[in-house]
Amino acid sequence: MPSVEDLLRTPLSELTERFLERAQPVPRGLLEALESDERQGARQLARRIRARQEKNRAEGQRLRHLLRYEGELWAQGLERVAGVDEAGMAPLAGPVVAAAAILPKNYRLKGLDDSKKILDEERREELAVLLKRDAVAWAVGVAEVEEIDRINIYHAGLLAMRRAVQALTLVPEYALVDARTIPECPCPQKGIIRGDALSMSIAAASIIAKTTRDRMMAELDARYPGYGLASHKGYPTPQHFQALKEKGVLPIHRRSFGPVREALGLEPVQQELFPPPPAPPRP
Repeated sequence: MPSVEDLLRTPLSELTERFLERAQPVPRGLLEALESDERQGARQLARRIRARQEKNRAEGQRLRHLLRYEGELWAQGLERVAGVDEAGMAPLAGPVVAAAAILPKNYRLKGLDDSKKILDEERREELAVLLKRDAVAWAVGVAEVEEIDRINIYHAGLLAMRRAVQALTLVPEYALVDARTIPECPCPQKGIIRGDALSMSIAAASIIAKTTRDRMMAELDARYPGYGLASHKGYPTPQHFQALKEKGVLPIHRRSFGPVREALGLEPVQQELFPPPPAPPRP
């Protein structure tokens, strides 16, 4: 390892490439030497390196925080912890897709977050590839449009979640679920409100479910051009409403959803995103 004195004689462009672009460890004393250097470029480089270090520390703390639920279970000896989440509850068209993912113990993936917070589609796909590569096991479950219309979207989401868990090649010892309780789940479970932002395993499932469904909607867009399914993924956007009005209802539209029924001239039959009210108590 070159000395600090040798590094200070190195061109700043090379130091930038080494310690910022390639993120090599910064030798002790180099930052202080750069900060006291009379060259403005050297002082600017020191600020950039410190900013990157602070960002990395913050990301490390965020990832450790995302593992607190998993950590509690790992401490109890439960290593096969599955995160479960779904995508596609609100759209007017296409299936609802769920995913289950079992991550390695103490796993960390920089940038992993709730899929709704990652607005860059390309970045979501990159994370999905890494998660599928690194996961102990992962699987998806789908509830089709016909099932959504038959049992309603709330229960179809639960059905997709159950199918995802059952499709895992390893039976999980515990499941962390985004705000739900899965019927007939093959293992103990815990529903966590906003779990995709609080649990790394659920965030992983969120990414896999979202990217899987997005690809399905892109394929449906090729089959049914003119509805914009590849761009809005079937969500009730102004573009989608206009296409419903001008082109009519497709076989992949959810006929239990109000806007679709309205386009068909039918009365609404359910509140799409909520379970039916409980039955009144028997007298």
